[in-house]
Amino acid sequence: MNTDFRSPNALSTPAVMTVSALNNAVSQLLERNIPLTWVAGEISNFTRAASGHWYFTLKDNTAQVRAVMFRGRAQYADFQPREGDKVEVRALVTLYAPRGDYQLSVEAIRRAGVGNLYEAFLRLKAQLAAEGLFDQDRKRALPVFPRTIGIVTSLQAAALRDILTALRRRAPHINIILYPTPVQGDGAGAKIAQAIATAGAHEECDVLLVCRGGGSIEDLWAFNEEIVARTISHCPIPVIAGIGHETDFTIADFAADLRAATPTAAAELAVTPREDWLSQLNYRKEQLQRAMQRQLATQNQTLDWMSRRLLSPKAAIAAKRQLLQQSAQSLRYASELPLQRARHQLQQLEQRLTSVRPQTSHQRLGLTDWQRRLSMAQQQNVRHHRQALTGLQNQLELLNPQRTLERGYAIVSDKHGKALRSSAELQANSVVHVRLAQGSADIGIATVQQNLTD
Repeated sequence: MNTDFRSPNALSTPAVMTVSALNNAVSQLLERNIPLTWVAGEISNFTRAASGHWYFTLKDNTAQVRAVMFRGRAQYADFQPREGDKVEVRALVTLYAPRGDYQLSVEAIRRAGVGNLYEAFLRLKAQLAAEGLFDQDRKRALPVFPRTIGIVTSLQAAALRDILTALRRRAPHINIILYPTPVQGDGAGAKIAQAIATAGAHEECDVLLVCRGGGSIEDLWAFNEEIVARTISHCPIPVIAGIGHETDFTIADFAADLRAATPTAAAELAVTPREDWLSQLNYRKEQLQRAMQRQLATQNQTLDWMSRRLLSPKAAIAAKRQLLQQSAQSLRYASELPLQRARHQLQQLEQRLTSVRPQTSHQRLGLTDWQRRLSMAQQQNVRHHRQALTGLQNQLELLNPQRTLERGYAIVSDKHGKALRSSAELQANSVVHVRLAQGSADIGIATVQQNLTD
């Protein structure tokens, strides 16, 4: 609480500010009127405090300004500045009230020129992604048991020693083919692409490692070139990219079939340690042995159980013979007993039939006499009907028109087949049909004479 002691003449005296109030007012003025912005300069007087905060001076040829980057922001920086480094900082202009110095409160830091490079990086990444160069369905699976591993890197790179050490430790049986190439400097991108293309053309390795150690974005820029990304994408061999540190990402990482955080990690991803395979084989062997032992124990138990149930062949034959005898006896009883019963019933029926059967000898004699008499009557009846039939045939023969025609008569009919019996039915200049005993003829009528009796 501020207490203001004023004299009687206070109304005419200007207000007096404290230094703290002045610095606070200036600080608020700076923060309100100068937004968060990027500032470029050279690092000087860099100090990293025990608290993790960074203190340094940012200068150019004619001016300088103090800067602070607190630990919460500094831990996300991908490099630690050194004296003379050209950097760009994203900072807010503030005033350090206790000393009255204005300073930059840095939120992000990058090497000078990184902004342009990063924009170029994003443009190329977006272009290649739109072409489908980074699609997951283009990625190839790594072989489970690679025999030969190719390495594309510099002969002088420390990453090469790390890779060889990791491969020698994990899989000393693997063959290694080195495709040396510069990984930094002018023309490095084209040379890296040529080394990758050479490895793909020879097809003498199962996996290809494209690696280099950490560095600034400028140092790693060769792996951000389009020619490197396209060559990796078209390489017939699965490619693992191990470039820079864990926080470093390049276009080559996105184009590769698999990205490793570091070159050493790339070597570890390429091969499974021989000890792991041997350990897994031993584990499988033990599993197989235990399974075989369990199987044998089960089979032995089954064999003992079946051996206890197994009878000797002699005993089995005796048991079958006894069963056969029993079956034969049962069959005999089953067949003979019904037959005996049927015979007994038949005898009883014959006796009953004999007792009730009548004497038929007298009826047989009468039947024979009736058969004789019936035969004589039948023969006599046939003779009578034959005579009557003969008489009817003779009468029919006398009435046969054909016989009349044979005596010289003819049958006259009109064109409709109607028999003509009178001259009145004839007309002059007409045609009639005449049927004779043999054949027929159509005759024209010249004149018609009426019978005087008509």
